[in-house]
Amino acid sequence: MKNLLLLLLFLSVGNNLFAQDPIENTEKPEKPPIELYRIISTDRDTTYVDTTLSVQKEYKFNYLRRDQFELLPFSNVGQPYNSLAYSFDKLNLKPLFVAQSHHFNYMDVEDMKYYNVPTPLSELYFKTAFEQGQQLDAFFTVNTNEQFNFSIAYKGVRSLGTYQNILTSSGNFRFTTNYTTKSKRYKVRAHIAAQDILNEENGGLPANSIDLFVNDDPEFNDRGRIDVNFEDAENLLKGLRFYADHEYELISQRDSTNYNVLAIGNRFSYEEKSFLYTQDAPYESYGESYENTNLRTKTTLEDFNVQGYARLENSLLGTISAFAGYTDYNYGYNSVLILDEGRITNRLQGNLVQFGAGYKKEYRGFELSGKGAINISGDYDANYLQGAASFSFNEDNKVEASATIHSVAPNFGYQLYQSDYVNYNWQNSFENVKRQELKFELQSKKLLNASVSYTGIDDYTYYAIKENDSTPTPHQFGDRVDYLKVKAQKEIRYGKFALDNTVLFQQAVSGEEVFNVPQIVTRNTLYFQDEFFKKALFLQTGVTFKYFAEYNMNAYDPVLAEFYVQNDQKLGGFPLMDVFLSAKIKQTRIYFKWEHFNQLFKSTNNQFSAPGYPYRDAVIRFGLVWNFFL
Repeated sequence: MKNLLLLLLFLSVGNNLFAQDPIENTEKPEKPPIELYRIISTDRDTTYVDTTLSVQKEYKFNYLRRDQFELLPFSNVGQPYNSLAYSFDKLNLKPLFVAQSHHFNYMDVEDMKYYNVPTPLSELYFKTAFEQGQQLDAFFTVNTNEQFNFSIAYKGVRSLGTYQNILTSSGNFRFTTNYTTKSKRYKVRAHIAAQDILNEENGGLPANSIDLFVNDDPEFNDRGRIDVNFEDAENLLKGLRFYADHEYELISQRDSTNYNVLAIGNRFSYEEKSFLYTQDAPYESYGESYENTNLRTKTTLEDFNVQGYARLENSLLGTISAFAGYTDYNYGYNSVLILDEGRITNRLQGNLVQFGAGYKKEYRGFELSGKGAINISGDYDANYLQGAASFSFNEDNKVEASATIHSVAPNFGYQLYQSDYVNYNWQNSFENVKRQELKFELQSKKLLNASVSYTGIDDYTYYAIKENDSTPTPHQFGDRVDYLKVKAQKEIRYGKFALDNTVLFQQAVSGEEVFNVPQIVTRNTLYFQDEFFKKALFLQTGVTFKYFAEYNMNAYDPVLAEFYVQNDQKLGGFPLMDVFLSAKIKQTRIYFKWEHFNQLFKSTNNQFSAPGYPYRDAVIRFGLVWNFFL
């Protein structure tokens, strides 16, 4: 809370400072066009600030600030999300860190944004939480001149929750800067990200509490009175990253019809991550423990990466790029574990040398692109190759086809893990996970937006509780997983009314015993919109219906902070209905929502986010997004 107040004070002072006009200037200058407030991605794709109000914005008004159609949240904001569908967009060449269920709100290098604005810009996001707490995302950016920009932001969340011992507290601090010389030949971008995600853990509900919840016992409408498995555990994911990317154009020739640019550059990244699990006393269902009190396990990762790259942009050839990189990693623990079965080491450390290349060419609506990379030395073999072709008929209609091949070692947590619980200690030598994907996409404002993907995975890794075990352990699937996913979205308008529909069909064609997904996920939003008070107020109001089919939903393990496969209990098959009212007044968007209101009309509760973890009760929440242009 102290950090949030300090940042708000900074933003307020900054706004007043940059808003002051000279005394002799009595006329307020006209605001520059919104298109000049540019947002630049890590891949140098440029968009601009969008202050419009739409149902798509309503979908993104949440803790993650993105559409949660394929996710199922837990009861408290800031807790993990169960996955209703899967996308395989990350093309990593080294294993990922542990506690992946806590990474939904963790901002990686590709999530960072850079800015270029004609006047100072700030944004405030606020939304109520569950019980004592709130969400706030505050952001400020300014160009001190045409060449230099910096931004500072802090996203903070604290929420007590309605059940015992599920408090969440997270903070994401970001600082970015970018600079371009007047000649535009030298460019540099950099950022600092400091993040922490704290979750109290209660292990879910025991069997007797689940009965009280399912039968909707009125004595336990106060969820804080329901017993949980334990009340003395928490985990904490922390990260600190420094990143810089600079380049110089050796050849810089541009005119209205042709261009020829040759640039060389260098990227640098250093990141420290840690995951800490603590518990006052062992929980007997997790088995024996090495400690009788004060269980504490800390997993760390140090990751250093440097790349040198070159890029040729030519009006005839297109864009050709190549890079060579070096990575040094150090993952593990501070102690070696000696067991009867053998010795579990404390560290996985080493270095990798990588090489990659890319190509992109546009011609009369056609676009061809491709990229690939490989580890040419080091302890981990990994590679990826991706190609895509698209055609834009016009601004409103586009088709694209892509193919991806990706091979990488399983996440570090599958390979090496230590804990004060005896069952949670292992060291494995797994084969690379190998994935092949074909994908087709259609984007059409008149027809619909649709995508079809078919993914095959060999040597798929997963967590599961096997026979004679009481806790999940890592496994590698000997057969092949084949995953079909079809998704379509279409909005139908009639006057001031609209119906927005999104339907997802998916199926594990093979390997369904280790890859569980609901066959159908659908979301339908019926809403009304209009302008009032001489167009000073733009309002949208309606109801959203979401449903996913019953299936063997993945279970959650708090020691690992990971989801694991279970095939004993089918959950799902229940509707989620929200009533919302959204309004825009100038640059402010205001949101009211009655979440899951249909829960009030059910005699029994069968709604769970994971086995033992109830879904959210009906609640009214509100918030706003407020932009300041100075």
